Amino acid sequence: MIEIAGTEMALNDPVVLIAGGVVALILLLLFLSLRAANLSARMAEPLARQMAHLGQHVQQLGQGQEQLRGGLQHVSDTQANAQVQVIQTVESRLSSVQQQMNDRLADNAMKSARALAEMQERMKESLHGSSKQTATSLTQLQERLAAIDKAQDNITKLSGDVLSLQDILSNKQTRGAFGEIQLNDIVSKALPSDSFKLQATLSNGRRADCLIHLPNPPGPIVIDSKFPLEAYEALIGSTNDAELKAAVQMFRSTVRKHINDIAEKYILDGETADGALMFLPSEAVYAELHAKFPELVQESFSKRVWIVSPTTCMATLNTMRAILKDARMREQAGAIRKELGLLHKDVERLGDRVGNLDRHFGQAAKDISEIKISAEKAGRRAQRLDNFDFEELAPDDHTNVVPLGKSEG
Repeated sequence: MIEIAGTEMALNDPVVLIAGGVVALILLLLFLSLRAANLSARMAEPLARQMAHLGQHVQQLGQGQEQLRGGLQHVSDTQANAQVQVIQTVESRLSSVQQQMNDRLADNAMKSARALAEMQERMKESLHGSSKQTATSLTQLQERLAAIDKAQDNITKLSGDVLSLQDILSNKQTRGAFGEIQLNDIVSKALPSDSFKLQATLSNGRRADCLIHLPNPPGPIVIDSKFPLEAYEALIGSTNDAELKAAVQMFRSTVRKHINDIAEKYILDGETADGALMFLPSEAVYAELHAKFPELVQESFSKRVWIVSPTTCMATLNTMRAILKDARMREQAGAIRKELGLLHKDVERLGDRVGNLDRHFGQAAKDISEIKISAEKAGRRAQRLDNFDFEELAPDDHTNVVPLGKSEG
């Protein structure tokens, strides 16, 4: 039995048992709490030390922050001063730049005004020149129109001449005379006048249109003019096969007859060259012959009759001119050799005179050099006299001193 606050309770009473259990539990919990507190105190000791250390770091951080605040304040002040200086510098430079821009704008305005004035002047001159050129062009246009009118008159006259030429070529005799005149003109332009003879009569009584006096070999060669115009016009004017066949036969027979006549009449042994030239006054006939009738050309070669046109005749005559020139040079070889000897003597005499002239030039150069030396010496003496350096004169110079005498008068 126990007594609590005047109340007696049995030990086996459930309330007593529960209360005792609760007290025991409380005591146990209190013991565990004390133990845990002790353990926590032991565990919190390093944490406290770390917290103290951390507090020191926080204090140092605060000091650093204070220093940083002071540095930032200094930087801010410095930056403010720099900004003020920059603003002042920029304002000064802007003022200078503005002044320069104003000066440049004024200068550019003046230049623009001068350029505009010059441009206006040039435009006036250009307009004046354009008006003059226009007047000149109109004058030239009038002159050209006059030239065109004159050319039109010449064309009209030429048309009449062409009609006259057609009338000439329609007649066989006048056509032959036309070929002879053209041959005469070509030969006269290509060869010296004493190297050929027109309408030369041969020993067989035949008269050649032109005989060129070439040296042996090949000897004098005959050029005879032939103009198969009717056969050629029939050939190019044929409209069907029958006309073409007849025209071809006519052209072939006409040209073959001319070749045979020249070979028989103008190739004479011992008198003329071993060949003759047949002159065709028309390039068109010559081209047609060589293009469509090569067998006639080969036949003329076999009979030593060379067919030429105005162009090829000029080339052939130029070759003959070279032959004549070579022959005359051979004839004049003695005179040429004599002239060469005289020329050689003249060249030797010229060389001797050039040598004499070179010696004269050498002597003149030497004299000029000595004159320059004397002039330099005279200049040095005059300088010393001007500076009163009489004591620096060499002893041997007393003989060259000009004595001062009394002037006459």
